Amino acid sequence: MSSAPHARTRILARVRAAVAQAPEAPEPERAYRETHTPEGREVDLLAENLADYRAVVHRCDTAGLPALVARLLTEHGSTSVAVPPALPEAWLTRSDVTQVPDRPAATPAELDAVDSVVTGCALAIAETGTIVLDAGPDQGRRRITLVPDHHICVVRVPEQVVGGVPQAMPRIDPARPLTWISGPSATSDIELDRVEGVHGPRTLEVILVES
Repeated sequence: MSSAPHARTRILARVRAAVAQAPEAPEPERAYRETHTPEGREVDLLAENLADYRAVVHRCDTAGLPALVARLLTEHGSTSVAVPPALPEAWLTRSDVTQVPDRPAATPAELDAVDSVVTGCALAIAETGTIVLDAGPDQGRRRITLVPDHHICVVRVPEQVVGGVPQAMPRIDPARPLTWISGPSATSDIELDRVEGVHGPRTLEVILVES
């Protein structure tokens, strides 16, 4: 057993010596298409794919957003809503539900008692129907979008929408805690019986806001 570390050292030394003489790897070619979505169709395609994933999609302008958020919270029966630290105050001005700030000390049980959460997003990808969160100030910590059973996510269109994943990557900071959401939380067993809400909200409502 005592010779094992020495054997590993010899093997690694041989590997390093072998690769030291290897030519530098060429830069990979990236000649593929970044998107298959016709220009101008990104927002409509995003809405279609979100609906395919059983998200509920709404569209409005900036002026109509507070009333729409209030209506969705009322229809869901929510009495409390988790609020990220920099969520625009105007978004909740028409709602009288109790606002629960995103706190580091909040326990899972406390978050589970919150009915809904309202957030912005970092980006949305039309071809995959995906919402990307990066824990930005209008999104809060990842857990507030995973524990409450109802998530209302606001996407500013068209500026926050891209066609394909390759277009999204340069706009995303890989050092941030990223959450990629394609529809409500769901899983299936071996018989393909779908169960929602296992590891996230059962209901995802996405509001596409035209500025």
